[in-house]
Amino acid sequence: MILPRRRFLHVAGGAAALSASVPWVARAQTYPAQPVRIVVGFPPGGPTDIVARLIGQYLSERLGQQFVVENRPGAGGNIAADMVVRAQPDGYTLLLVSAANAIGATLYENLNFVFLRDIAPVAGVIRVPNVMEVNPSIPTWTVPEFIAYAKANPGKINMAGVNGTTLHLAGELFKMMAGVDMVYVPYKGAAPALTDLVGGQVQVLFDTVSSSIEHIRSGRLRALAVTTATPSKALPGIPSLGEFVPGYEASAWQGLGVPKGTPPEIIDQLNIAINAALVDPKLKTRLSDLGGEALAGSPADFGKLIADETARWAKVVKFSGATMS
Repeated sequence: MILPRRRFLHVAGGAAALSASVPWVARAQTYPAQPVRIVVGFPPGGPTDIVARLIGQYLSERLGQQFVVENRPGAGGNIAADMVVRAQPDGYTLLLVSAANAIGATLYENLNFVFLRDIAPVAGVIRVPNVMEVNPSIPTWTVPEFIAYAKANPGKINMAGVNGTTLHLAGELFKMMAGVDMVYVPYKGAAPALTDLVGGQVQVLFDTVSSSIEHIRSGRLRALAVTTATPSKALPGIPSLGEFVPGYEASAWQGLGVPKGTPPEIIDQLNIAINAALVDPKLKTRLSDLGGEALAGSPADFGKLIADETARWAKVVKFSGATMS
């Protein structure tokens, strides 16, 4: 079940309205009065975890309380999401929201929550391109060459990915739009997928730029294109995939959310602090080092992104036939 998009955007927009509840206003004025958890649905050391720790450090310094990252990996980020959905809506439990949550809304059939209904958007943090990359043994140097090679060898190219993430669905979107047949090989994380791609056990991966950039620079992998609508500054000279497959666009992104019912004043306070962080030169440099760009905006802006991505990835999930219980 997916909450109607219009209703979700209305709820997100309401975060900016003044609360009629005086006790909540008083509580928001003293927020945060204790440490805050940022729950991350993926293991330590990965791109999502790194983003959580970067923004958590800045919020700790700005708001005067510790923002502590708590990793709850599993089920494409849904274990963490379920934990936050069940938490008290008091601003002391945040979720590091990612594209995996938008994908999981359709991919996972038996969730105990409805993401668009049960998580209120706070703010975006970063958008990172994925990169279509191949093992150098594949005799292709451009996207058109790869498409021709794949069509000449249907079902013989192994495509690595991680279930329920853009590493998986960016590849499925490419298969759908380019009309090619590749065999999907799931991995538990980007690190083992990269290891097998470098080793030649699989031939192609749509990884985030931040994970793969050193392998590309060293020549262990060959980048064919980035998945965003425009080229990435992190990979100069690498074209956008949309130049060859019109309309193609995909990216990884992260932001913060809270349980529904969290006071609007607290959501606004967090949003203001996050947006202040995103214009800080030091944090902007760190995000750039990850191959990404700041994703500033209001709670409603982030809510619109989540709703749009949920609807878009639902089509790709249905095309791929993938389901997870």
